[in-house]
Amino acid sequence: MLKKLMSIFKSDTPDKKPTQPSKTKTSSSKPKPKVQPTRIGELGEHKINIQLDQLPKGCKYVSDLMVANPKSRTGYSQIDHVVITPHGLFVIETKNYNGEIKGTRDNKSWSVSNRFKMYNPFMQNYGHIQAIKSLLLDYQESRYISLVSFTMRCRFSVDPELRKIQSDELIVYDVELSEYIQRKMNRIQAEKTESVLTESDILKIYQTLKEANITDPKIRAEHVEKAGSAGKTKNIK
Repeated sequence: MLKKLMSIFKSDTPDKKPTQPSKTKTSSSKPKPKVQPTRIGELGEHKINIQLDQLPKGCKYVSDLMVANPKSRTGYSQIDHVVITPHGLFVIETKNYNGEIKGTRDNKSWSVSNRFKMYNPFMQNYGHIQAIKSLLLDYQESRYISLVSFTMRCRFSVDPELRKIQSDELIVYDVELSEYIQRKMNRIQAEKTESVLTESDILKIYQTLKEANITDPKIRAEHVEKAGSAGKTKNIK
């Protein structure tokens, strides 16, 4: 009888340790690691490439193009994207800022949420276009459209004309890039004032730009370093 009573009391005693507080709850209170700026840039460029891949088959594009430019402070121009279409060349400058973008076409500096300044991206892109035109001597009279792309983390307080499709200088969000290029191509085609680039022309321009592209890592690193130093003193990229 004694053995039976002992066995009953023994079975009522829990044989497991008290459950410990979940470690995952404690760790979740820690701040999440921030995405590095270089990673943000890579993601942004990936989004742009997805947009450009949606363009018609007759178009070609070159990304991360670096060419010699004696008029630049660094001696080079680094161009984010060049899209070659039958109706002209779209030279694209991409920005990864966050906030309200303020500026006019004639302002040398634009502001980001009134916190810091950047060099007018259309003036910057004008230099890029001139560098490209110096390589394409047979296509000086072709249509060159300057496109500046911002992420959806921004909002625009800029000249309204820069959002109108009739302009050859357009500010767009990255998610609407392919739409604006297609609309602009349709607009130029309707004007019937520009000569159309043939498939042979497009291929020639594409090959010329690819051959002119400077890929040497050392030269590229020096350019980035010089551009960064200039940006700190002049509030430009």
